[in-house]
Amino acid sequence: MAAAASISIERPDCLASAATRALIASDPAEKTALTNDMARLWEARRLSLVSPAARRLSLPARPGRPDRPQLLPPAKVPRRSINSRRGRIALLHAIAHIELNAIDLALDIIARFAPIAMPRSFFDGWVMVAKEEAKHFGLLQARLADFDTAYGNLPAHDGLWEAAQRTGHDLAARLAVVPLVLEARGLDVTPGLIGQIEAIGDHRTAAIFRIIYEDEKGHVAVGAKWFRYLCHKQGREPAAAFQQLVRSYFRGPLKPPFNDLARARSGITPGFYRALSPAGN
Repeated sequence: MAAAASISIERPDCLASAATRALIASDPAEKTALTNDMARLWEARRLSLVSPAARRLSLPARPGRPDRPQLLPPAKVPRRSINSRRGRIALLHAIAHIELNAIDLALDIIARFAPIAMPRSFFDGWVMVAKEEAKHFGLLQARLADFDTAYGNLPAHDGLWEAAQRTGHDLAARLAVVPLVLEARGLDVTPGLIGQIEAIGDHRTAAIFRIIYEDEKGHVAVGAKWFRYLCHKQGREPAAAFQQLVRSYFRGPLKPPFNDLARARSGITPGFYRALSPAGN
């Protein structure tokens, strides 16, 4: 992060520096507040896209993070049944960790790719995504407080950020891996999760997950729109390009079952992902 600290971003003069300021914030409350400030200023058209000073920023290899939670390999993170209070706390904590990562992934897309030639509406979309991910994290934090606990009190893993790190040099690859693989997975699993939570009578948690699910459809749609845009500019067939990039930058197959309807409504049809699944081979 050394170069990022070489110029002041205390008072950001552009969207790229505002995103960087939020990205490097280690306290989650500060990160979400700075993300909301960035969105407010951008939506009011009070920020330029990228200033000459911001072009000299070097982004950190990792976003700012609090000292807790302890990060473990994914296989070492304990799993519990959601039928118990402890299990629901663990689920809420895991989703809160995903949403905190999602804030940083959106901020990183804004800051990292602001210097390249993309339409302003591209950044409108990712500012919206960052703001909604911050909203999700806040809802989950509040629900954890209902259980007399907080984010950071349980271990988590760093798999999401590690998956994104490999695509920092290529916007098309980043869009393929983050919204079209990682976020699209949420479209597959969240409806069933909502049903399980409703079945045990936790309607408040289910309501939060419904908000997240509806918003995530839009996030995948933002990714699909701009992935297709880049493919058109580069003369590439979108489904074939997606498959090539996922094979290059994402470890492992895409796991069924797929929510084909929600995915299609968000802009990714089965022709994109079925060939990458064991069931499609």
